Order: sequence, then structure tokens, then C-alpha cells
Amino acid sequence: QKLYYYRYIPNEWKNPFQETILYQDEWLVVADKPHFLPVTPSGKYVRETLLVRLKQKLGIETLAPIHRIDRETAGLVLFSVKPEGRDLYQRLFRENFVSKHYEALAPYRDDLSLPMRYKSRLVQGDSFMRMQTVPGKPNAETEIRILQRQEKWAHYRLKPVTGRKHQLRVQMCSLGIPILNDRIYPQHLPEAVTPEMQMEEYRHPLQLVAKSINFIDPVTGETRFFESLHSLDLGNLASETD
Repeated sequence: QKLYYYRYIPNEWKNPFQETILYQDEWLVVADKPHFLPVTPSGKYVRETLLVRLKQKLGIETLAPIHRIDRETAGLVLFSVKPEGRDLYQRLFRENFVSKHYEALAPYRDDLSLPMRYKSRLVQGDSFMRMQTVPGKPNAETEIRILQRQEKWAHYRLKPVTGRKHQLRVQMCSLGIPILNDRIYPQHLPEAVTPEMQMEEYRHPLQLVAKSINFIDPVTGETRFFESLHSLDLGNLASETD
């Protein structure tokens, strides 16, 4: 007999945004995560996480994330169904056999030569939440290009070559084009501690989406391609930047 125990958090807020299941078979589940929903239980989040929601919705207790994206980021997250297939899928990410791209809204700088492959060295910052750029041999690399421009803002396509924590957010900030509504870079803003603060945060989600992913399935040998239903729109920037 198995007993599953989840730490009790009496004041865990209900997340009003819903995930979408884009694909499911006997080995793999692909979910489209909304903004503000953590992938796994951590800190003050237990029930309101993508993993726990999917376990309850699908009734699959062996479900496990193959990779992670930030709580503030929307988009694709893959889960393995069977324990014996978990490492096969996770190895794709460890050994860079996965091609993925993100989209972001951020300021436009005409002195940046884009498209570009931006390399930098990222290390743990002054707090658990933050990473920082330091001199030295690069350990993070991202391809950056502009999809569309509107006055002082641009819609970017970001293709991470490596997978460091907060890589895209730190590198965009280092280039002087921090992603719109980023509450950690360049300034770490206070965490929401009241319902009013939380609702204000909900009105201004981080403009970053894990948009697509493709790879050769290590179990079936098929080519897999998935794309998020979330989209970013330069036309909405008037309300975002008020």
C-alpha cells in the first residue's frame, strides 16, 4: 500500500488560471501551463501547482515533470507517465537533444545587432531567487531575434542553447532589455502578501512564453512537435505599460 502525503498550507490561494492538456499517451503528457502556476510543490505552493492539478485530473500518481519552467512563465511543460521512461525523456534535456523556443515582449534597442547568439556566465546571485552575470567562461547561451517591432517595444524569439536557471530573464536584462513585467530582474519586487497585491500581480503577467518544443521520442522514435496556445501581442502594451 502507498500513502501520499502533501504538506498542509492553510492559506494557499486559489490560482484562477487553468492549464490545458495538449497531448497524452501511455508515456507522455504535455501541458500548457498558465502564468503564476508553479510546476511542482515548493514553499507556499502545494495544491495549486501544475503537478498536483494534473495528478488529480488524470488520476496518474506516477506523473513526474521532465523539465521545469518558472512560476511566472506560461507555456509548455512535459511530464513522464511511467517511472521506467522518466530518465529516457529527462536525458533529452540533459544532453541538449531538445529544440525549444520562447517568445517575449521587451524594450527595443537599436544599438543591438540582432539576430545574435548571446553568451554569458551565470552564477547564483545574492539571494536564492536571483542569478547574476559574472566575468569568466560562458556557461549560458541563447539565440535572440526580433519577430516584430512597435515603437520602443519588440516581440522577441528566444532559443536557449543551454538551460540555466532564469537564463532568458537574466540575459535579456543584461542586454538592457528586461522582459516586460519581470518582478525579479532588474529589481526584485516584494512578494504578494495580500489578496489585493496578488490581484495586482495577476493583471501584469511576465511577458514570457515557452512557445514550442520538438524532439525525437526516445520510446517511439517519432518526431514530436508541440506548440503552446499562449500568445503575446504587442498591441496590448498600452495597458501593460500604463
